Amino acid sequence: MVVSPSSSVSTTAIRGEAYGYDLIGDIHGCAQTLARLLELMGYKKVRGVYRHPSRQAIFLGDVVDRGPRIREALHLVRNMVEQGSALMILGNHEFNAMTYCTPVAPGANDYLRAHTPAAARQIAETLQQFSRYPHEWRAFMDWFASLPLFLEIEHPLTQQVFRTVHACWDQALIDQHRKDFGDGHIDWGFVERSCRKGSLEHLTRLRLTGGVDLPLPEGEEMVSADGYVRSAFRTKFWVPDAKTYGQLLFQPDPLPEHIATMEIAPEHRSQMVYYDAQQPPLFVGHYWLTGSPRPIAPNLACLDYSAVKFGRLVAYRMDGEAQLQQDKFVWVYVDP
Repeated sequence: MVVSPSSSVSTTAIRGEAYGYDLIGDIHGCAQTLARLLELMGYKKVRGVYRHPSRQAIFLGDVVDRGPRIREALHLVRNMVEQGSALMILGNHEFNAMTYCTPVAPGANDYLRAHTPAAARQIAETLQQFSRYPHEWRAFMDWFASLPLFLEIEHPLTQQVFRTVHACWDQALIDQHRKDFGDGHIDWGFVERSCRKGSLEHLTRLRLTGGVDLPLPEGEEMVSADGYVRSAFRTKFWVPDAKTYGQLLFQPDPLPEHIATMEIAPEHRSQMVYYDAQQPPLFVGHYWLTGSPRPIAPNLACLDYSAVKFGRLVAYRMDGEAQLQQDKFVWVYVDP
């Protein structure tokens, strides 16, 4: 059973079939590193597909973009999913890819995601690596549209539920999505509606795959370490007692000091989501962490440790525990 923030009882978790789960963070085209991580955890390639005799991998999204072997990574992951040795949820980069490559109408020159310089830069490596395989890329986008936004799994041995979402678990939006779709899955209609600002699908996609971004004060901008100019910053969703913007910050790039020390405005506080300590263990990616992998709360782990920036590709070996343990993190470094 799952206890929601409102203390109502939910029975929406699917019954797990594996005896253990290996949750893997953002890959971003680091296919060789992924193969090394799987082999380190005891997965072996059998008839072209990585398998484990008693465990299942769960990929937290963002397989595409930026890295040197995006096509190989997608084939590796999709083969595992289709053969039952893995599950995958959508990341913001898979959503961006679908919307960037889909016209607003057949034959139109405008796309669901505008072809701005920043958007083109983000997807450039993916499109270049698929330039000789257009039908294959179309098939991958259709596959993306068949994947879930989130998973909630009950471990078969301990009956402990755990959750996965790419960026932020918003119970109200997830409950509404389940009411409309039955579970975490989407379809192409959802993808198209998610590009209409103000729609429920737009908010759901942004919140679950992108988290809660707060705007910088009007006219303020910051340049990230990878050269992107940003007018918003990523925030924590598990600290209800944060008083300043600096205490909410959850990204490698720091805020300007005069903004970091500002008190959180009421209109921004009203946008926050709080995942409390009584909720089931939750695994996310998305946030470009650095340093030694560890839980960020007793029931919360981020598994994105900047693999494509020559960081670590990180997994957590989940065996049905209620509180996450530092010694359950496994990783390999990305070789430049």
